[in-house]
Amino acid sequence: MATLNNPSDTRGPLIAASKVNGTSVYNEAGEKLGSVYDVILNKASGRTEYAIMSFGGFLGIGDSYHPLPWQAMRYDERQGGYVVDLDRSRLEGAPSYKVGETGLWDDPQYAHRVSDYYGTPLD
Repeated sequence: MATLNNPSDTRGPLIAASKVNGTSVYNEAGEKLGSVYDVILNKASGRTEYAIMSFGGFLGIGDSYHPLPWQAMRYDERQGGYVVDLDRSRLEGAPSYKVGETGLWDDPQYAHRVSDYYGTPLD
């Protein structure tokens, strides 16, 4: 008798969103830039739009959060994490926010700033 797979099983091409949080993010040189803090979904389409990467700080203190367009990332099996074509200095100049800053996602111009910075189209 066949059984249903556990939805958090990550051996195939799909992954549960809860498993993405905490995954390391690297640049093309293999340098760890940060880790996925959260995933942002489009309410209407259900598509993943952004990974929010925590960057900097120590033990969560002083972190900044960088929205990375999902299409700018690729999963690398060897590293067990996501890879983006960014170096640390370019990331430091990217759109970001700090803990407690709210309302950014209510402003459509913020999504345009992120899209323009990474050269990824908005749908």
